[in-house]
Amino acid sequence: MLISEVVIEGLENHPERERLELAAYGAMAATPGTRVSRSELQTDLSAIYASGWFSDVRIQPVDGPLGVRLVVNVVANPVLKKISLDPVQAKIPAQVVTDSFAADYGRTLNLNTLQSRMQDLQRWYADQGYSLARVSGPQRVNPDGTVELLVREGTVAGVEVKFLNKEGESTNAKGEPIKGKTKPWVISREVSIKTGQVFNRRELEEDIKRIYGTGLFSDVKVTLKPVAAEPGTVVIQLGIVEQSTGSLSGGLGYSQSQGVFGQVQLQESNIAGRAWDGSLNFTYGQFGGLADISFTDPWIKGDKYRTAFRARLFLSRDVPQIYQSQDNGQFTTVTDVSSGFYSAPATASAYNIFSTTNPLGKTFGSINEAVAAGSVAGLGVNNNWFALDGNTIAIQRFGGSLQLVRPLNGGNPFKRAPWSLVLGVNAQEVTPVNFAGDKTPYAVGPNNFNGGTTTVNNVICIAYNCATRNQLVGVRMAATMNTLNDTRNPTAGNFLSLGTEQFISVGQDSPTFNRLRGSFTQYIPVNWLKIYKGCRPKKGEAADCKQALAFQVTAGSNIGNMPSYEAFCLGGANSVRGYYDCDLGVGKSFGEATLEYRFPIFRIVSGELFIDGGTAFGTQANVSGNPGGLLNKPGDGFSVGTGLILTTPVGPLRLEVASKDFSGDWRFNLGVGWKF
Repeated sequence: MLISEVVIEGLENHPERERLELAAYGAMAATPGTRVSRSELQTDLSAIYASGWFSDVRIQPVDGPLGVRLVVNVVANPVLKKISLDPVQAKIPAQVVTDSFAADYGRTLNLNTLQSRMQDLQRWYADQGYSLARVSGPQRVNPDGTVELLVREGTVAGVEVKFLNKEGESTNAKGEPIKGKTKPWVISREVSIKTGQVFNRRELEEDIKRIYGTGLFSDVKVTLKPVAAEPGTVVIQLGIVEQSTGSLSGGLGYSQSQGVFGQVQLQESNIAGRAWDGSLNFTYGQFGGLADISFTDPWIKGDKYRTAFRARLFLSRDVPQIYQSQDNGQFTTVTDVSSGFYSAPATASAYNIFSTTNPLGKTFGSINEAVAAGSVAGLGVNNNWFALDGNTIAIQRFGGSLQLVRPLNGGNPFKRAPWSLVLGVNAQEVTPVNFAGDKTPYAVGPNNFNGGTTTVNNVICIAYNCATRNQLVGVRMAATMNTLNDTRNPTAGNFLSLGTEQFISVGQDSPTFNRLRGSFTQYIPVNWLKIYKGCRPKKGEAADCKQALAFQVTAGSNIGNMPSYEAFCLGGANSVRGYYDCDLGVGKSFGEATLEYRFPIFRIVSGELFIDGGTAFGTQANVSGNPGGLLNKPGDGFSVGTGLILTTPVGPLRLEVASKDFSGDWRFNLGVGWKF
């Protein structure tokens, strides 16, 4: 048929008449003066619909004197006034919906544009991790301009735990389900997504990381199983492959306090399938040893704060570096060969001046103090002789501790809480002994004996109250704040630790004192040296350059009747590295600071430059017997040095060299792990 005229009708009173007429004309292939078939007119009809502006379109050919007149009757979509979602409580914020359709409000609804805006909403869901969410519709377009969209966000109907063998199969050769050792609740409690909650891929990824973080499983396979007759609803199935959680290990090592030692450890990290960790450790060395049994529940069952419980029982013997010096000798144990320290002038009875039953009725803090007081009171000094034992001082400890650790997560066990609180109690019996195991509460410094004996004026008491043993009972409270970006090799963030431990007297030979200690560490990412190729990424490559400027300051103080063996030690691999262990000072208080630059050299090798400094704040003489002063330890100093760190499966190994106060006296150090 020959088309003589094309007329658009139905838009006479529409506010956007001209715009919509142009849209209709532009969609049609038929124009005046052309011949078209009925199938071509049907194509034009579909094209007008496809423009998205109209809800109804009809084409009526009308015969005329010059040919066929095409009358196109259209019904325009309403002017968009509102977008509503079904269900109303959808996760997407109302502001996101408003912003997506802001340019379309007050204008004729275009279904093509509507679909584009719906894709924007779909992308928001995807960006937020709601990977099962689907936005469809319009479910309804009301004449008043309200458009209703259907949202299926993907709901979780539950979490199922299924155990798999190493081949990934859920049944054994008999077709029976694989039974796991681990209690299912140990796994499911690590999953933050609960029944009825909208599925979120990001949350599930964090949950899987936590499950792996327990160290109990070698693989976790995730399946989303649709629920029949409930579109958009899934069950999360976790396929768990368990790994061996028991281990027997051993090794050889060296330390200044124990000499060459051997170690054997038996550990099980999934006791009774409850993720309880227990270990039994035996260490035996030249100068001492350790027997240690520990138990840890990383998450007390049912506790919403994710509180951990730790218990430990130990028996140890070591040689404290407090009483030794690399260059100036050491204290040695001596034996009292007389009847006592002091005797009254008119009697042969002996009195222990460290007891309140002595003639002065007073307890003294040191032998020198008692000597001075005895002279003032007119007591006769029994010039006691002590036989040189010839052994270095060893400290034997037997005791245990209980501890609770709670992150400040506000009752949300899955929240990454930077702050944690620690509350603990501990009790131990401390006995100074010689290498034969004999109790020796007295010691004498180097060069203070003659012919194998010495007098009372040169002797110090190792234990509090000059007793053969002390009882230490303490309550510890601490808080930590951790914002580090990596627990093994951080390059950004900080770590703060504050703690106090109050020791309470439970008898005459049990001291009362308080220990305060705090430390702060800060990491600042830098990119100064670009030796490693990961620090010089090519265009489009991600940088791999663990490089940081690290700073740490640590300080502590003891207040009260602190035994000398509880004093702070300065110097060593984890202190001021230019000095041997405890060779810098022995103080009742201390402060240390370190500035360190860490940079990668190869994939598994890193370098470091550092400067350390430490001081006892002049408190060496405040330690009972003044062991630091008698051994000529300086009490303050610094060191500069450099080192290499090798990354191994068991952790970083570091080889360092550091000078002592720019003196040219260099010390080499081999350690495990970063200093901090």
